[in-house]
Amino acid sequence: MAASKVKQDMPPPGGYGPVDYKRNLPKRGLSGYSMLAIGVGVMCFGYWRLFKWNRERRRLQIEELEARIALLPLLQAEQDRRQLRMLRENLEEEAVVMKDVPGWKVGENVFHTDRWVAPLTEELFNLRPREELLHKRFGFLWYV
Repeated sequence: MAASKVKQDMPPPGGYGPVDYKRNLPKRGLSGYSMLAIGVGVMCFGYWRLFKWNRERRRLQIEELEARIALLPLLQAEQDRRQLRMLRENLEEEAVVMKDVPGWKVGENVFHTDRWVAPLTEELFNLRPREELLHKRFGFLWYV
């Protein structure tokens, strides 16, 4: 075998062109700093609105509280009138029921004091139907 001449593959004259190995991603959307700035701006606006609404809500709450305080004497007077009317009706009913019992004094104070003692709910409603007592005690809880 004769020695064959090996031809080596060589680059073209002037060499190969540069190899593009860097990432070439297109620019999409806003930059990170601008998105951070927008996020901080939106949060600042939200906190500003929240603080503004809390101030308004607190002002409305104070106004409602002042209205309740202003109405409290009127509501207390109405409750007192209702209690006295019920006590008077109870005394009239007691006089009718106990008229035949000797030595019975209608409306005698059982507490042995001259001070006013507010009557218990049961004392006010003992001569009325049980439904009225339950309504007074539990309000609109009809399932009780």
